[in-house]
Parts: sequence; structure tokens; C-alpha cells
Amino acid sequence: MCFGVIISPCYGIVDKITINRTDRLYEWETLFSIKTDDGPTEMIQTSVSGEVESIEVQEGDNVIPGMVLAYIKEDMFVTGSD
Repeated sequence: MCFGVIISPCYGIVDKITINRTDRLYEWETLFSIKTDDGPTEMIQTSVSGEVESIEVQEGDNVIPGMVLAYIKEDMFVTGSD
């Protein structure tokens, strides 16, 4: 079993969480939006598909670059085609 880690790329505040603990995720799905300290909103997406293992933040939490937002239990099969 392989786990993926979703991390914050910026300083800011978690504005919205669009996933739940029991959700199944698909590649490029938006998981979080973070209102950055500079003003714009950063949309956090995943490059893997799988199931949410845990969500480590709540809406309104302050985040910093590298902070873990969620853990994802990745699918063990490759998606897409050659």
C-alpha cells in the first residue's frame, strides 16, 4: 500500500476543504483552497487517485509551506494510456 502526502505550497489560511474523510479522489481534483498571505487563492489539487486516509487541517487553520494537509491511500494501478 502506498500513501501520498498533500502539502501546502504557501503561507496562508485554509479557506475551503472540498474533500471528506470517506471520499474517493481522482487525479487533478481540487482538494483545498488556501487564501495566501499575498492575497490570491491557491487551489490545491492531487496528481494521484485513491482514498482519503486523513485530513490534517480544518477550514480557518493557518498553514505554512511544507505543512501536511492530508494523507491519501493511493491506488495501485496506473491510469491513463500511452
